[in-house]
Amino acid sequence: MKELRIRVLAGVFVVAGVLSWAAARLWNAVGTLPSVPLAAPVVLALIAVVLLSTALSLRSRLRAQRERRPEAKGVEPLMAARAVVFAQASALVAALVGGMYGGTGVVLLELLDMPARRDQAVYAGFSVVTGVAVIAAALFLERVCRLPEDDDQDHRPGAEPAA
Repeated sequence: MKELRIRVLAGVFVVAGVLSWAAARLWNAVGTLPSVPLAAPVVLALIAVVLLSTALSLRSRLRAQRERRPEAKGVEPLMAARAVVFAQASALVAALVGGMYGGTGVVLLELLDMPARRDQAVYAGFSVVTGVAVIAAALFLERVCRLPEDDDQDHRPGAEPAA
């Protein structure tokens, strides 16, 4: 399984932000801009907490297993793989949603004279911040579940045999 690249996440964030900004400007010119829900940053924050708690739990279990403690509770490989898939999916969705609310938030910054739009701009800003928190927690979980590096560099696929 390939690791997520920060460039990919940043690209998704920027593309979603630009498209959302353009769509929000067009929507605002035609009619009323849809509201930013209060639940958006709350749900993203909950996902970040779940990812972080999973990462901390797996890290302590893996450390205990590595140190061969008698009370160590092992980590099943399938559970670690599922955690990585959850982390990667969460990071991609958070980049998409964060970019979307970021683009909408930029449009809302022009409308701060209306109290309702000011609140929505705050919600959009919190959504971006919690989206970044989800991405950080997901990358941490992915790093925790990474297999140890092979110290013997001669056994890499495509490596030349040592003479």
